[in-house]
Amino acid sequence: MQDRADNFWQFLDAPLRGPARLVLIALVIPLLLSFAAPLWRISMEAPQYPDGLSMDIYSYKLIGGNDGHDVQEINTLNHYIGMHQITREELRDLDWMPFGMVAMALLALRAAALGNVRTMIDLSMIAAYISVVAFGRFLFMLYEFGHDLDPHAPVHVEPFMPVVLGSKKIANFTTHSMPQLGSVLMGVFTVGVWGITLFYLWRGRRDALRVAAAS
Repeated sequence: MQDRADNFWQFLDAPLRGPARLVLIALVIPLLLSFAAPLWRISMEAPQYPDGLSMDIYSYKLIGGNDGHDVQEINTLNHYIGMHQITREELRDLDWMPFGMVAMALLALRAAALGNVRTMIDLSMIAAYISVVAFGRFLFMLYEFGHDLDPHAPVHVEPFMPVVLGSKKIANFTTHSMPQLGSVLMGVFTVGVWGITLFYLWRGRRDALRVAAAS
């Protein structure tokens, strides 16, 4: 048992092989392309808005539909129920997300050039942490917007959880919330990194068992 553990720990220091390095370099491309695409889109429809209202959340900015006017219109509607205005300043997580994404790209390139299995584990954990924290903060932001309502607003509504994924009807509005291409591209990077890491861990365990059985 001790020999098996020693063999596995030694495997963690083994350098990555050529194909894994090339895949890592390729995975940086969708990660960087995610800057150019929205991560999430929130839209709403109502009889008085037949064309709907929408806003796209990028990793560093907020853009409304109809040349940006939809965000202002959405904030006007939110004012009547006492909801906070949706502004770039309110989306504070967009201040750190670009730095986290660039850091992941640099770490991936470093792992491709100099890394070993241990480096891939670190990169996988960082990618998972950033993804989970970003989505968790998004959930908290939606919860805060739907529950921290002004009690003196012109229209009183009970605190609610805005839709996270899919559609939800609130009063005469149907709200949609869906991930966009930017999230897909980030997901490709994260899944790819974890795929490489899990493959190496599986192979390391297999080789450790083989060596232990032969000794």
